[in-house]
Amino acid sequence: MNNQVPEISVRGVSKSFVTEGGRIEVLRGVEFDIFPGEMVAVTGASGIGKSTFLHILGTLDRPDKGRILFRGKDVFQYSDEELARFRNQTVGFVFQFHHLLPEFNALENTMMPALIKGIKPVQAKEMAESLLVQVGLKDRLLHRIGELSGGEQQRVAIARALVLSPLLLLADEPTGNLDSKNSEKIHDLLELLNREYNTTIVVATHNTDLSRRMTRRLTIIDGKMVNLD
Repeated sequence: MNNQVPEISVRGVSKSFVTEGGRIEVLRGVEFDIFPGEMVAVTGASGIGKSTFLHILGTLDRPDKGRILFRGKDVFQYSDEELARFRNQTVGFVFQFHHLLPEFNALENTMMPALIKGIKPVQAKEMAESLLVQVGLKDRLLHRIGELSGGEQQRVAIARALVLSPLLLLADEPTGNLDSKNSEKIHDLLELLNREYNTTIVVATHNTDLSRRMTRRLTIIDGKMVNLD
């Protein structure tokens, strides 16, 4: 692994928040590399900074200082328009609360990133349908989100995150609201997608079963990233 060129390099990333009780330093000069096709778990209890780190890694939030290099380019040097394009085309997001649009069905939700990119609806529909079939939802394409189980909703969210074949998939507590059976299905699906597409996956989770299935496990202690393996 160390002979590879990193896909993502995190350099000196710090982030703090001001609360009524004062300033809280969540990340303090975090540095590490992520290599192509890795499955990385950032694990540990709530409140240690897992979600904050994931949001910065996916450029949903900016660090107070430090850099995120994607294939050698500092993504926070991009304009807002370039950064939005980078997120849309390079990063897929899956959250604990899936953020699917209830007024649309599974197929329409999955098509959204492709439509935002400007892909023609017919092609976007083909791309979305293919992924939904792959994640086991062939018979649920036209069901509204409220008609799907929690596990099915999360699979739609994963399909939506992957519809543009992103190089990086970020998942923030993807099984946090699921029972053990549905959690296991999501774990299997993430491994399958990693094998088939060589997608680099970074998961923030307190689920020990999921973290053990990743190729590398990290945690955050006193704002620093620490290897558990």
